[in-house]
Amino acid sequence: MSPTMLPASKACEPAISVYVTGTIQRLLTTVLGLYRDVHDDVKTEQIYNTTGTLLTHLSNPLNVTLLTSNFLTAPAIWKKPDLLKTCYRIISIYNSAGIHVHRNETERANRTLPLAPPPRSGGGLGTEQWVRAVVKGADDRSERWQHLLVLTGIFMGAEGGNRHALSNGLRKTLERAIVTAANLALESTAQQGGLHEGGALALAINYAFPLLSESSRAAINADLLLPVATAALLGTEGLNQGLFLAAIDVDVRQAGDKFMWPEACASFRHFHQLQGQPLMVGLGPLTKLLAFTVMRARDVRRILSLQEDLVQFSHRLLQHWQGHKLSELEVAKAATYLTPETLRTTWPALWQFLKRILFTVVAVQHAITSRSLLDRSLGSDGMAPKLAVSSLNTLRNLYFISSHSGNSAFQVYTFTFLTSIDMLVRYPDTCTTFLQSIKSPNSADIPAHPLQRTLDLFYLNVAEHVPLYLPPETSEALIVQPATAYLTHSAPISGRMVELFEAAHSAILSVMSCPHNADLIISLAPFYADTLFRSFPTHISPRQFRLAFKTMMQILSPPFPISATHPDFAEALLEMLRSRAGSANPAPLPNLQAEEAAASEQSTLVMTLIDSLPFLPLNIFEGWLTLTADALNEIADPSMRDVAKRRFWEILSNGEMDVERAPIGLAWWGSRGGRELVLFGRHEEKREEFVMSGAIVNGRGESRL
Repeated sequence: MSPTMLPASKACEPAISVYVTGTIQRLLTTVLGLYRDVHDDVKTEQIYNTTGTLLTHLSNPLNVTLLTSNFLTAPAIWKKPDLLKTCYRIISIYNSAGIHVHRNETERANRTLPLAPPPRSGGGLGTEQWVRAVVKGADDRSERWQHLLVLTGIFMGAEGGNRHALSNGLRKTLERAIVTAANLALESTAQQGGLHEGGALALAINYAFPLLSESSRAAINADLLLPVATAALLGTEGLNQGLFLAAIDVDVRQAGDKFMWPEACASFRHFHQLQGQPLMVGLGPLTKLLAFTVMRARDVRRILSLQEDLVQFSHRLLQHWQGHKLSELEVAKAATYLTPETLRTTWPALWQFLKRILFTVVAVQHAITSRSLLDRSLGSDGMAPKLAVSSLNTLRNLYFISSHSGNSAFQVYTFTFLTSIDMLVRYPDTCTTFLQSIKSPNSADIPAHPLQRTLDLFYLNVAEHVPLYLPPETSEALIVQPATAYLTHSAPISGRMVELFEAAHSAILSVMSCPHNADLIISLAPFYADTLFRSFPTHISPRQFRLAFKTMMQILSPPFPISATHPDFAEALLEMLRSRAGSANPAPLPNLQAEEAAASEQSTLVMTLIDSLPFLPLNIFEGWLTLTADALNEIADPSMRDVAKRRFWEILSNGEMDVERAPIGLAWWGSRGGRELVLFGRHEEKREEFVMSGAIVNGRGESRL
């Protein structure tokens, strides 16, 4: 067979190989020359692309080493103003090159058939040979933080995405090289205070960290990494102290009676660019890295410094939002006061980014709070109250975000919030001082600004958890009085006001639930009961009314001290409830929650009577079983009446009654007519006809005998 009859791939392969090799050599010579000078952005982009091509096509390991060594010292690369983008690009180039080298090696290994096509590209180097050549290029001519960029890139290219292209030995060697380079660079940065190098370090470690083994992660100097990662997150190359909010406010305009923040304005472009910054792209992993360093750092002063940085950042963010035009909007009414374009594009984009910020800060705060539970020095009496106050201040500053659309409904937030309160209440004086510091200056009035009402909601949510640890006079001044302003609000409520109204109820009930507040309860109970009756059904839902009244009945019943000094309180409230039920509206209530069954004002009051039965004094318990059964059968709607009957049986049988009331309830149900009264109600007794057994009775009921 003549050469021209051979398959094209076989006939042309030597010529193609020679051509490609010559082209690659010329490219290498050209790019090495271009490295020496600074060029415009277009030319610089060409240099990046050519370098990436050469890394995957060079067949001589020495040339790979030479290229890397010159690349890490090239003025064309490192004399650019945006250093962090350059660092990101370095990692990306070596990551992509590593992926291509491994892919080409795999294709060559799988080329078993004689007529199979040749590999698409590549210089023929194996992955491990290529990795070793690149590592040799990270020499003494360049800095350790630059080495870390290259090492991270090739590590990601070889081991990321479940590729596992390296042997165990080389992988461990590469991990040790990454940790060594990171620690040496961190030490140099700590000594010289290099801000740009710190951002580059945080970027590189952030990308390498998920791929490192646990032992390698533990070997990183957490004490030096902590301030570097903090500066990367909150500094100019990260969230930049929330200045983007101030820039947005400049471009917010009013169009008629609506606000607009157009997509084409400069602040939205800047906002979009901020989210594309290298550190912002990896915000989630950076948060995990920072949380890891918090748990590993030995110097607690660095943790305290981080805590203070979080407080200051969140405070600035709140200040920027406080002066923002968009903060004047109730979130629930955004559709009414925003233009369609803003509502569709820029508004949701803003809140999505704010939500990311919330998750980031809370995750780091969670790590600090967790560490304080494990560390004796952080959990000491000298530090614990300060950490608790700082944590709650941070959460308060971010509450305008976390209260939006249920953003706080995640486990990390709940743990951080409740644990911080648990730490705080161990120190009543500090707790009192904290409440005074965040209470609205004029708590007797409801503030007009939506943001201030949001902060009031946070205040009431905190206040709900602390009355047990405060003296009565403090609870009255710092909890009862602020809550009263919202309880006595008579105008129709919606949106945030519903949450405030419910939080005020919870705060008052919390104060009343404390046994040491007996004197305060005596004066508070009549007012609260009246408020509760006036609030239903216009201001609170059936579920909330039932829960609040049940809690109040429990407070006024044994073993609470007030039941001994004022034994008639509980029954007086029940009489009010039964009286209201007799004249209540039987029509179904509108706008119930999805999880709530159909209910009317009448059925809700009767269900509340049933809920209160387990707390009644023994001397009136059986009598109220009968009265409640009578009220139950007065419910007009048959389906609601059946629900009440099932609830009555449940409360007698499911363990809600204690050992004293359960036998009384059982006897009442079984042998004293309770079952018939609940199931069938009272019926007028008919006159019985006394006839002789077996007698025939006529149609008029008369015996025919």
